[in-house]
Amino acid sequence: MDDVAVGPLDLAARVDDALAVQALAFGLSDDEIAVRRHIVLRHLGCRGARALGATTPAGRLIGFVYGMPNDRAHWWSTVVEPYLRSARLDHWLDDSFVITELHVHPAYQGRGIGRTLITRITDEAQEPRSILSALDVESPARGLYRSLGYQDIARRVLFPSAPTPYAVMGAPLPLIRRCAGAGG
Repeated sequence: MDDVAVGPLDLAARVDDALAVQALAFGLSDDEIAVRRHIVLRHLGCRGARALGATTPAGRLIGFVYGMPNDRAHWWSTVVEPYLRSARLDHWLDDSFVITELHVHPAYQGRGIGRTLITRITDEAQEPRSILSALDVESPARGLYRSLGYQDIARRVLFPSAPTPYAVMGAPLPLIRRCAGAGG
């Protein structure tokens, strides 16, 4: 990570750069990018929303994370709440910091950038725990989250706009610290 700096990100000003990273990391179409652009900009108006970016010395954005304190009235919470409630775990929606998006350019993955982004943003959280959703498949991202202390609190969560099920994961804060070579 010597050639990558992680720090505060003006996500509104760099939303197109961030979505270009997300498109590569997550395989988004142009139409999906347009929808997500609107969502990201809307999220930035939420109480406590903040973002961090990972940039090269030339200023190229190669990774980002953003999140906010959870609000049960937000769309994401309304979708996951029934899954959590059925497992008697809906208390995770209260006093939690949500990792809304975390993406690292594929050429920079596996270097500890994702780990640094998520631990730094949650280090600033006032909430006692963090929650996120990830594709419900075994992946390097899920391995990273587990190594940080996240555990599955709901599986096979279906979002109306996504054909693939998601898992909701939660972790107490602060996150577990391990060596930077363990994913992300």
